[in-house]
Amino acid sequence: MNIRSLTRGDGVVIGAAALLFIASFLDFYSATGIDMPSAWDTDVYTLALPTIFLLGFIAAGLLIAARFKPEGPKLAGLPLSAWGTVLAVAAAWSALWSMITSPSRADLGAGCILAFLATLALAGVAVAGEKIPALAGRLVPEPKPAASPYGAQPGTGYGYPGGQQPQPYGTTPQPAPPYGGTPAPGPQDAAPGPAADFSPFWFAVPVARPLFGEDGSPTPIAELAPGTWYLAVDQRGPSTLIAQTQDGRRGVLNDTSGIQRG
Repeated sequence: MNIRSLTRGDGVVIGAAALLFIASFLDFYSATGIDMPSAWDTDVYTLALPTIFLLGFIAAGLLIAARFKPEGPKLAGLPLSAWGTVLAVAAAWSALWSMITSPSRADLGAGCILAFLATLALAGVAVAGEKIPALAGRLVPEPKPAASPYGAQPGTGYGYPGGQQPQPYGTTPQPAPPYGGTPAPGPQDAAPGPAADFSPFWFAVPVARPLFGEDGSPTPIAELAPGTWYLAVDQRGPSTLIAQTQDGRRGVLNDTSGIQRG
């Protein structure tokens, strides 16, 4: 038995059964100056109890049982869900008929009205619940995996700090040296690299911040968004970085307060 197999429609079935149970203790009919009994007083409402309330309870139980055991035993060759649907419709029809044929000197009580609403919801879900997307969805959603800082997914995506680090913009990737060996010499790119005392690192911004061009233009070339890791390839002054975006663009980040290093 797995509660995650229940749908929102099953939640409506459970709620309708609870409402029907409450309605069974309320006045089925009402009259001025007379204390009218509930459906459990079989001396007065002999048919209301078995044809509305008990049928509704049984129908709800069969519909939920069919959800937990879709390949369970059948009754007279029909699955439990089919029996539950038939009984739910029968209970709704009985509740409607009890409203139409109410005594001439009595008004409809709260129990009668709530019973009709509950059985109507029960029958509606039983008949068309699987065809309505809003009711066919899971009642209890699947748990989401824990997200990394600023919304980065563990082990995936551009710039994940724990994964393989791309080379800074403007350099050629070098093969990893064997254990205990030294890196093999490779071609040097003509583009200037970072300062000798600066090591590229990954970072994320706490809020959206503009990235300006290296030529000093006042118009931003990109916007750094929270939830994404960016590569710092150089530094200009104590609070200014040269950052690289996912598509390879480089620019100046003037505001580095609150950034998180990877």
